[in-house]
Amino acid sequence: MEKGVPIRSLSRGIAVLQAINRGGTISMMEIARTSNVPYPTACRLVQTLVHEGLVEREPSRKNYRPTALVQTLAHGFQGHAELVQFSRPHIVELTRKLGWPISLASHVGHSMIIRDSTHSLTTLTFNSYYPGYALPVLECAAGLVYLSYLPDDERQGLLDALKLMPDKITNHVIDLFEKEGLAEQILRDGHATRAYNTFTRNPGKTSSIAVPIMAHGHVAGTLTLAFFATALKMSDALAQCLEPLKAAARRIGEEMTNPPAPSE
Repeated sequence: MEKGVPIRSLSRGIAVLQAINRGGTISMMEIARTSNVPYPTACRLVQTLVHEGLVEREPSRKNYRPTALVQTLAHGFQGHAELVQFSRPHIVELTRKLGWPISLASHVGHSMIIRDSTHSLTTLTFNSYYPGYALPVLECAAGLVYLSYLPDDERQGLLDALKLMPDKITNHVIDLFEKEGLAEQILRDGHATRAYNTFTRNPGKTSSIAVPIMAHGHVAGTLTLAFFATALKMSDALAQCLEPLKAAARRIGEEMTNPPAPSE
């Protein structure tokens, strides 16, 4: 294999497993669509994952779901306990004030991974999103803001890796970063937005606003507020929610950088 060139079959297998893990329970057609893998190839990969015990078919319908064995893939991961610990009270309070759910995310590979969320604490949501849910880094507001706050060389390195993905949408967003100054715009604004989110359990039903959590001089994670796309215009959502969202992210970053002394 040429140095630096990924093994395509392995990349597709990972994409299929991530699609199933995101969906919870999902049809073969949905697996192929959301993983961007041709249907015949997706079928073979799913059967391999079933054979390995990572995926199982539902007995009552032609849907596939992850098994408990997928948890073994994360046994060596140390997690983001500090990020979750300092963020939890702030995102709970923010949802109490604004009503809309907040997600805490960090970057892994080609994805932004939800570490915590308040979807279960509000009725203003279509679904609950639990830790481990993955969103493509270029297809969500969290990913856009995370990329923008990286040092220039780190951002370009990640964009170069993402160019290996055969996806027209991915290429378009990369062009926005490399040719249209998207990072500079997001840095000026202090946030990123995404209308009619596609990589959710209810595609096109929500829009979102994301801001960075800056700790120890670097971007440690992101906060994203999601709202019903038909309930609020983006301009109204920004006017109502952006400053409280930024304030919460700023307090989290300050507490992570200079932890408060433990109470007696």
